[in-house]
Amino acid sequence: MDNKEYKHCGLNVALTILNGKWKPIILYNLFHHSEIRFTELWRIIPRVAKKVLLEQLKQLENDELIIRDQKSGFPPEVSYSISKKGRALEPVFEVLEAWANKYSPEKVEIFDKTAKNISGRLKTK
Repeated sequence: MDNKEYKHCGLNVALTILNGKWKPIILYNLFHHSEIRFTELWRIIPRVAKKVLLEQLKQLENDELIIRDQKSGFPPEVSYSISKKGRALEPVFEVLEAWANKYSPEKVEIFDKTAKNISGRLKTK
């Protein structure tokens, strides 16, 4: 069997949609905020370029995992929220987080220490 045979496998499709360095952390943050403005999201996520964040947000919007809301005005306000389809992934993320806590606690600990050192750029639960 070659990779083409797995192209439409459910797991492959899901992982392809979620593939992107910042997509999981974008979704994770949207699970914990009813609505969040672009600038606030950019400040929450450490070391992401605005261009890359915009690209990942657009992909998530195209896959209907998030909702983009633009309010008129000057400057225009753009905010994001999780869609019903995106919210359905929350239990999956919780299971993955529990798995990491159980089987890679040392990496989780390093992440927690790093997150605490990033002043104002990362918020968790």
